[in-house]
Amino acid sequence: MNKKDLFHIADAWFHQQSWKPFPFQKQVWNSFLQGRNGLLNAPTGSGKTYALWIPIVLDYIRNNPDYKTKPKKGVLAIWVTPLKALSVEIKYAAERFVEELGVPLTIGIRTGDTSQKERASQKKSLPNLLITTPESLQLLLASKGYDKKLHSLAAMVTDEWHELLGSKRGVQMELALTRIKTLAPNLRIWGISATIGNLEQAREVLLGPDSEAHKNSVLIKANINKKITVKSIIPKKMEIFPWRGHLGLHLLEDVIPIIKNSKTTLIFTNTRSQCEIWFQKILDKHPELAGDMAMHHGSINKETRLWVENAIRNATLKAVVCTSSLDLGVDFAPVETIVQIGGPKGVARFLQRAGRSGHQPGKESVIYFLPTHAMELIEASALQKAVKLQKVEDRMPYLNSYDVLVQYLTTLAVSDGFYPDEIYQEVVGTFCYQALSLDQFGWILNFLTLGSQSLQAYDEYQKVEIEADGRFKINNRATAMRHRLQIGTIVSDAVLAVKYLKGGFIGTVEEGFISKLKQGDVFTFAGRNLELFRIRNMQVLVKKSNQRSSIVPSWMGGRMSLSSEMSQLLRQELYGVGAMLNSNDKPLSMEAKGENVIKEVDIKIKVSRELRALMPIFKRQVKESIVPDAKQLLIETFKTREGYHNIFYPFEGRSVHEAMGSLLAYRISLLVPITFSIAFNDYGFELLSDQELDMQQVLDNDLLSTNFLKSDLEKSLNATEMARRKFRDIAVIAGLVFTGYPNKLIKSKHLQSSSQLLFSVFKDYEPDNLLLQQAYTETFEHQLEEGRLQLALERISNQTIVWKACIKPTPFSFPIITDRLREKLSSEKLADRIKRMLENLEKK
Repeated sequence: MNKKDLFHIADAWFHQQSWKPFPFQKQVWNSFLQGRNGLLNAPTGSGKTYALWIPIVLDYIRNNPDYKTKPKKGVLAIWVTPLKALSVEIKYAAERFVEELGVPLTIGIRTGDTSQKERASQKKSLPNLLITTPESLQLLLASKGYDKKLHSLAAMVTDEWHELLGSKRGVQMELALTRIKTLAPNLRIWGISATIGNLEQAREVLLGPDSEAHKNSVLIKANINKKITVKSIIPKKMEIFPWRGHLGLHLLEDVIPIIKNSKTTLIFTNTRSQCEIWFQKILDKHPELAGDMAMHHGSINKETRLWVENAIRNATLKAVVCTSSLDLGVDFAPVETIVQIGGPKGVARFLQRAGRSGHQPGKESVIYFLPTHAMELIEASALQKAVKLQKVEDRMPYLNSYDVLVQYLTTLAVSDGFYPDEIYQEVVGTFCYQALSLDQFGWILNFLTLGSQSLQAYDEYQKVEIEADGRFKINNRATAMRHRLQIGTIVSDAVLAVKYLKGGFIGTVEEGFISKLKQGDVFTFAGRNLELFRIRNMQVLVKKSNQRSSIVPSWMGGRMSLSSEMSQLLRQELYGVGAMLNSNDKPLSMEAKGENVIKEVDIKIKVSRELRALMPIFKRQVKESIVPDAKQLLIETFKTREGYHNIFYPFEGRSVHEAMGSLLAYRISLLVPITFSIAFNDYGFELLSDQELDMQQVLDNDLLSTNFLKSDLEKSLNATEMARRKFRDIAVIAGLVFTGYPNKLIKSKHLQSSSQLLFSVFKDYEPDNLLLQQAYTETFEHQLEEGRLQLALERISNQTIVWKACIKPTPFSFPIITDRLREKLSSEKLADRIKRMLENLEKK
């Protein structure tokens, strides 16, 4: 059957669905049938699954003319997805196509949710299309005879590649792909990506730099202008001194009409605790929505999550409050509207969430932005611009992740073993390990067989044996079983199952949260108030409570930082306002500036609706200080009963401000004996002291210089302690510490103490240990974002520093001050304290 006939089959099927294939879909079909690899970049909801599943089936039909009468055994294609929730959607789409065409191909899912019965069946014979996750793919490589199972593989598809790139899960995929390329001579590798800036590099990472696969590849972009409409919910009364104590709940009533006027609405929050609170508060104030509203996040049990997903598909729910658990590719056609609570902190995340509505070709996506405090309207204005310009973040790939390589080589040793010379050539063909030297690879082999230089006396670290023919193999069954249980690169706090006393699994919470509670405490989880009865065998036993007040669980990652792209867009918006306010040629008094210039701005300059709504805040800011423009770095100082406040406004995001604040505090301490407490948010950071700081001395000594950055940063933040904490994750991934068996997980504090002991041993006796060096590298490059800090300081060096000695807190400083207070006060006490502060500021 020639290509024209094959295309006719696909076109006819599309016609039956009353669809028409997009040009990008036909481009992918053509390239795949020509035997090429590639990366497809297309917006969410544009038919990416059919772009790749259809040519896989057409290629099968071409190679098997008797396909209808002779079903094929063995795996034909593997489809890797980063989220288990996506696997059901992909299976549904794939089954629909082959069943309606009468092609007898089998389709199966292998994830952490797959039943033991299904796994046993797959062990005997893999389905023709296996839908799996990066971790389950590694488990396949850990099974005996995996090479024979994968020999006939025709396609590897990595879905949502932008989600994997820039993480160690992406490194896992690089290694798996380079192994499978060797085993399957007819393999074609494809990636699917929606929102990403560095597409060319993404293709290079997927296929391997300088590889034959990369040379024989294409980058296909879908030329589809997905219409995204962003609508900001602007408070009727603007807070002149904004603070973030209420999670946006003061605008809850503005969300209700949106819910009632839409078929289905997804309400996205940034954290699981915020998700729980919003769900509960909506039901408290609008009980009529009970039964029409649900909640979805990663810690809720699988059955509930699947029920919610099906209810959205069937349009039986009016609203779902959710987190990033519903960010990716699930096709929810009934969803009309999205509400984003608070700044999403990244353009890509915002676009991804917007794409959940109108999740069909040609449909408009509508997303409402609800600010949790007034200043987030600047982010809303910046996002409007980003949507128009289609500006999204780059995802930076990892380099030299030795812990993932150790885990991967152990995986190969568990299955059929490996020959180092052969595997080294494959490994250096990946983007992550392209610079791996033979000496470094030799160190890793010694680590696997001897336990590294300082652990040679301990048998438990000598996992791999070298057989007579030079094969590296694990023959100990207990070692192999422990390794299989621990495959993966996602390391988090130990999670405990939440169950009712009389049975019934509700979900999971992190050990760090539950360890702070005592028997009888009430907490909100999965939309219910639960009383803690006791903790036993990694299970939290609870009973329902009618108590009104409760604690909301907190999960790791609750405070995200602005991405570099988002912070740049935010600065552009804010500096634009500053330029307008500073554009008047005649020198005006502060009072006059506050009154006159803003009136001129309103009349003469086209300002976004969001920035126009913030004019009362800018007016007050100008009265007390200034709104900086692109040429200025603003520093404000003032005194309150708490002490002397020194606030800097680089507008670079939390993570950079944390590092910059610590760096500056350390450098100041070298000049004068002074101690600070540091607070920071996405807009700036504060150094608070009980004695006055000579700011002129700080400016004269150029303390925001990039000179000696790394050494000063290391001293200022106690980088050794940060690397020690980072090493825990590396030790778990590399298999140095064992996390425990199912239902008998080792407590995180024990994991921490074990990894800290190893860290100390390596630091004192083996400083050239590659895993130890990796801990420091990751601390600087990923946690502290040293490169981004360097660029920020270089930008500041070209700005004029404007120091304003203020009499009292300004609107810009208020969110930073209140954020610090939250760490010390309960929510009730915080609200009372802020209320008094606001009254005093207004009186003054």
